Amino acid sequence: MANKVRKAVFPAAGLGTRFLPATKAIPKEMLSLVDKPIIQYGVEEAIAGGIEEIIIVTGRGKTAIEDHFDISYELDALLEARGKKALLELSRGISGMARVVTVRQKEAKGLGHAVLCAKDLVGDEPFAVILPDDVIDAKQSCIGQMIDVYNQVQGSVIATMEIEGPAISAYGVLDCAPTAANKDILEAKGMVEKPKFEDAPSKYAIIGRYILTPAIFGELETITPGAGGELQLTDAILSLLKKEKVYGYNFEGTRHDAGDKFGMLKATVDFALKREDLGPPFREYLKSLSL
Repeated sequence: MANKVRKAVFPAAGLGTRFLPATKAIPKEMLSLVDKPIIQYGVEEAIAGGIEEIIIVTGRGKTAIEDHFDISYELDALLEARGKKALLELSRGISGMARVVTVRQKEAKGLGHAVLCAKDLVGDEPFAVILPDDVIDAKQSCIGQMIDVYNQVQGSVIATMEIEGPAISAYGVLDCAPTAANKDILEAKGMVEKPKFEDAPSKYAIIGRYILTPAIFGELETITPGAGGELQLTDAILSLLKKEKVYGYNFEGTRHDAGDKFGMLKATVDFALKREDLGPPFREYLKSLSL
């Protein structure tokens, strides 16, 4: 088994019904956060963290994702002819940022099934899973932080963040204890999906970043499907816990839920305010509003 984390799997086959009617013809992952598709934020995070190959698990009607990371000869030729060098570099930079391959998830059978679809492309090595809906703003790439932790513990790593109060009930929650070496590295005992506040085993919510050992594929192939015949990644990790250690990691950075309309609006404001070209005029505009 190769030990270096080189590949990242992006499950992107969902229908995006929470964003209808926009997602009737446009993949949810291609919705723009300021001026960049949300999936590109995750791809850039992966590359900054040392990932060399991007594996996107797509479904019917998702060809726009593949096109986005491919070369657009017509667009590039037009930009070059018009002397728009900055835009040309931007376009070519997207197509050249990483090796991107895709695989189809032909049936909607859950997140675990989407990860399993990437088995042949991942091979016998540890890999990352990045959910495009979770956009993370961090000084150091979140997945890069997690790879550093994986290199220390040599086991699967799940990204977590601290949630205080009843809001924890909206998340999967890790049952865990801090390790002696680092309070932000948590040794997992189990996990509970959306518990009541009083039943939550900890304040550490699970978010959409994972570093997984290839042993997860064996668990995904043998676990019992849940509701709707879906394979749950959480169930496979719980099964994996019986055989090898799994860790949580309380990453440094801000997580934005771009899979939710309100979360997408908040992320748009935050990212726009950080832009040198948009931040100052946008900030003045917000101050002028009578709220």
